[in-house]
Amino acid sequence: MQRASRLTRELSLLATEPPPGITCWQNGQLDDLRAQILGGLDTPYEKGIFNLEIIVPERYPFEPPKIRFLTPIYHPNIDSAGRICLDVLKLPPKGAWRPSLNISTLLTSIQLLMAEPNPDDPLMADISSEYKYNKQLFLLNAREWTKKYAGQ
Repeated sequence: MQRASRLTRELSLLATEPPPGITCWQNGQLDDLRAQILGGLDTPYEKGIFNLEIIVPERYPFEPPKIRFLTPIYHPNIDSAGRICLDVLKLPPKGAWRPSLNISTLLTSIQLLMAEPNPDDPLMADISSEYKYNKQLFLLNAREWTKKYAGQ
């Protein structure tokens, strides 16, 4: 019951006061959510609309939601299946998830990761080394993917 009331509260807050560039809604059941993140200005993802799937586990908020990109994105910390390498999406000791965090915080963290990749903790080694050693090529590829997969 605690989970349902917390999720209802979080979704209501996301609907009335969403973080800039982020929308989130229910996709049928309460534990199946969808979100959209707009690519940030001055990033290779600018003008892109990225769709995400959020699956809320039974033990939420004691366990983090499972979030993945449905829209393909060229990024060192996001793999081809849309999985995201981000510490707040994992339980301790490896992760930084805490029950005080919420879906809004997670989506904002993902939006930040899009703007500031972490090439030292990659899911995609080839994209990571491109980001580190040939930034221009990385930016070109990321813009092309954004136009191809996330364009309006």
